[in-house]
Order: sequence, then C-alpha cells, then structure tokens
Amino acid sequence: MELDIDLQLFADSEKTEDPTPKKRKEAREEGQVLQSREITGVFILLAIFLGFKLLGRYIIDNLIGFTSNIYSMIDDVDRIFHEDNLMYELSKTIGSLFIIMIPILAISFLAALIINYLQVGFLFTTKTLEIKLNRINPIEGFKRWFSKRALVELLKSIFRIVLTGYVGYKFIKTNITKIINLTGLEPRLILKNLSSLIFDFSIRIIGVFAILSVLDYIFQWLEYEKELRMTKHEVREEYKQTEGDPLIKSKIRESQRRIAMSRMMHDVRKADVIITNPTSIAIAIRYDKDLYQAPYVLAKGLGLIAQNIKKAGEQNSILLVENRVLARALYDTVEIGDLIPENLYEAVAEVLAYVYSLRDDF
Repeated sequence: MELDIDLQLFADSEKTEDPTPKKRKEAREEGQVLQSREITGVFILLAIFLGFKLLGRYIIDNLIGFTSNIYSMIDDVDRIFHEDNLMYELSKTIGSLFIIMIPILAISFLAALIINYLQVGFLFTTKTLEIKLNRINPIEGFKRWFSKRALVELLKSIFRIVLTGYVGYKFIKTNITKIINLTGLEPRLILKNLSSLIFDFSIRIIGVFAILSVLDYIFQWLEYEKELRMTKHEVREEYKQTEGDPLIKSKIRESQRRIAMSRMMHDVRKADVIITNPTSIAIAIRYDKDLYQAPYVLAKGLGLIAQNIKKAGEQNSILLVENRVLARALYDTVEIGDLIPENLYEAVAEVLAYVYSLRDDF
C-alpha cells in the first residue's frame, strides 16, 4: 500500500523565512526584544567600579565618620537602648548608611537605564506581565529546564566560574609577595596598596566579563533571529492580511480595468479624429480650445482595444485617419488625458485641419 504524502506541507511548516517588519514589530510589542543580560551586568559593574574610583574619598570619609560614630556609642549603650532614643539612633544609623550608598545606587540605576535603552530603545509594554498558562505548566517548565537555552546558560555559568577562578588564581600567584608584605606596613600604606591590588584585579575580572558578554550577545542575537523566523505559510497569511488576498486583488484590478475601458470607450464618441496605423494602433484625439491650449488624447489602444476604438468611432461617425508614424509616436509618448507634446503639434494640427476641412466641405 502506497501513501501519497504532500511534502510541501512539511516545507510550509519549517521556519525558513526571514522575519518581516510586521513580525518584528509585533514581537517588540509583546516584549520579545534582543537583550543580553551579560552586557547589562558588565556595564553596571563597570559603572559601579568607576563610581567607587571617582567617589572613593567621599565614601571612605563617610565610612570613617560612620565607624567613629558607632564606636562612640559603646560607652553609652544604656542610653542608646532606651525606649526614647532607640528609634532615633536607628534612623540616624540607617540615614548615615544611605548617604554613603546613595551615589553608587544612583550610578547603578543610571547605568542600567542607559544600557537597556542602547539595547532595546524606549519600550513600554504590559504584555510580559500577563499570566500565561504555559508558564505555570509543569510539563512546559520541565522542558525549559532541559532545553538548549538552559544547557547553554548552565555551560556559560560554569565557564564563567572557572575562568574567574583561573584569573583570580593567576592574580594571587603573581602578587602573592605584595599581599604577604601588606601585614608589615602602616595602616595608611596597607589601604593604599590594597586599593591598588583591588583595582588591578577588578580590571581583569571586568575584562573577562566583557569578552563573555560579547559572546553572549552574539548567541542571544542568533537565538532571537531563529525565534522570529517564519514559515512560508505564515508569510503568505501575513501578506494576505496586509496586502489583501491576491485572488481578490486580481479581481479588483480586473474590475477597475473594465470600468476604465468602458469609460474610455464612452469618451471616444467625443473625439474629433481617430489616428490609426491602420491595423494595430488607434488614438482618439480631441481639441477643445475652451478647455486646453492643445489637443489631447481621449483614448488609445493596441490590438483588440484598437479595433474596439475604431469600431466605437465608426458607430459615432468619427473620421479615421491613417498615419503610421504619428500613431506610433502618439501611442509611445502620450498617455490618456495628456496634451499632445510640442514636437507633435504640427503633425496633429495637419490631421485636425484635414478633418475640419472635410466637415466644412460637407
């Protein structure tokens, strides 16, 4: 027993087509955008690091003041824990910590806004907040745990940890002597040398994360483009929705052609003359000095249309004049409703003069 299978059905179900602008717009409105969390994290980490670098003196001075204030409370514990003073001292302590951290928090928030705007642009949507059943479906959740994306994220995390550990190991191995010698220095020199070591180590870690973030962005871009790809059937359906069904559009165009043809044939009866070549071209000309300064084309046609124009002209007693060269020139250069160009004035004028002379003789 043989089965007749239409392979085209399988081809139409495969996502082989690039996403259309409409598809990209709809995905963006749904909150599906190209964004790398790795790049966001690195950018925020770099901003915080620079913030500490630029505001280090401010932070240290406030920390010293905060620490001194805490130590000054030790000798007066009973007063601090008194019911009337406890809330005041607690709020004062929290306020001091807030003053220390607010610049860094502001820098982090601003950095997050900037990097997300650079990646996504301005986008406000509530679609991502909508409850979707597949998010709470345990089967779908199980599939996500063991999906390709989950595996890649796991490998990225492992690779990040291993690479960070290796960089940390190499840094400590290289600077082990400096680290050991810190114990024999004065507190001010310890702080200075320790800050320098932390700066060098931070630069290395940020560099590692930056490289990983670039690789992650490439991966996210490939996955994003893959998710947006469309089947041939989806492309056809979108075309029907945006441009209309091709069958309906062809019927509309055909109807428009019929209406235009009917109108043109109706206008032939107003013509002064029909210039032919004589078999395959027919041009209906009219001159009305009250409307235009030059003659204009009422109708033109080739083949069967030309025959119909000549037939309509004969039915309305319009004179047919044979002029092969002029007929071809008019057909090639003048559209219906256009005035006769200057280079054909003389030739058309001669034809019209001939027609008018016949009318006068008659």
